[in-house]
Amino acid sequence: MLLSIAAIVLGLALLVWSADRFVDGASATARFAGMPPLLIGMVIVGFGTSAPEIVVSVISAWQGNPGLALGNGYGSNIANIGLILGTTALISPIAVHSQVLRKELPILLLITLLSLALLWNGSISRLDAIVLLVVFVLLMGWSIRQGMKGNTDSMSADAAVELGDNPMSLKMALFWLIVGLLLLVASSRLLVWGAIDVAQAFGVSDLVIGLTIVAIGTSLPELASSLAAIRKNEHDLAIGNVIGSNLFNTLAVVGLAGAISPMSVASEVISRDFVVMIGLTLLLFLLGYGFKGRPARISRYGGALLLFIYISYTGWIAQGALSAA
Repeated sequence: MLLSIAAIVLGLALLVWSADRFVDGASATARFAGMPPLLIGMVIVGFGTSAPEIVVSVISAWQGNPGLALGNGYGSNIANIGLILGTTALISPIAVHSQVLRKELPILLLITLLSLALLWNGSISRLDAIVLLVVFVLLMGWSIRQGMKGNTDSMSADAAVELGDNPMSLKMALFWLIVGLLLLVASSRLLVWGAIDVAQAFGVSDLVIGLTIVAIGTSLPELASSLAAIRKNEHDLAIGNVIGSNLFNTLAVVGLAGAISPMSVASEVISRDFVVMIGLTLLLFLLGYGFKGRPARISRYGGALLLFIYISYTGWIAQGALSAA
């Protein structure tokens, strides 16, 4: 048991560190390739901060633990909005200026509803997974187009400032890109092994472990990115990290896991977890979009509400797990 807990702690720490190195390497490599800052911020960094969720879910599905993969994907979405944006907005209210982000908010809400429709029959088949992956490819094409032509968007200036802090040579960029990816895979395997062993020892489902411990751990790169962005007054990047990550999680993370291993979906995923995820996504849309001239911002009160919902949800899961154990 102690060995399994140590594997979780070490796996999470190495996962967060390697994800950060991977993002730095990928961003610098993309900049050397001539990609505009907004495109790097939307696609490269968005993928990089979601890399832990992707690798953990793929390995979990491959090893026959689809509940852990599903819990990690949806649990990370809930943690991104409730825990990360809630904490970030409590520290400093988040103003949304980017028109690109205002287009992505309703897209995120629609894709969340699409996922619910696919889950409604209680399973994710390979056909469902293919639908998610096709939508993901189409969304990436749209994001690339927006990034290529969105040089005047406010988020582009934030991304340019952020990337300016990374004076990495091409040789070092490629080194950290490869090493970061290899360490991501290794740390994810360690984390998955420890999580499954602990779940079996305590008699809780791998879904619960995925929704809580693993989801929080794999969301730490988004937390670090959002806090760093707020500290530099780059508000659009702070919320952009979360929106991009949730889009990746909903489409690519769950889609890849379902394509590898079609899975049945427990009833509580729809009645509990998805209700919370849709509620938080809708709340993020209402707070971050701005209507009838109202500034698009997440105030400290909004952040407190998001964080309260997340804490209540986590307590709900913990109570259910203790009752079932």
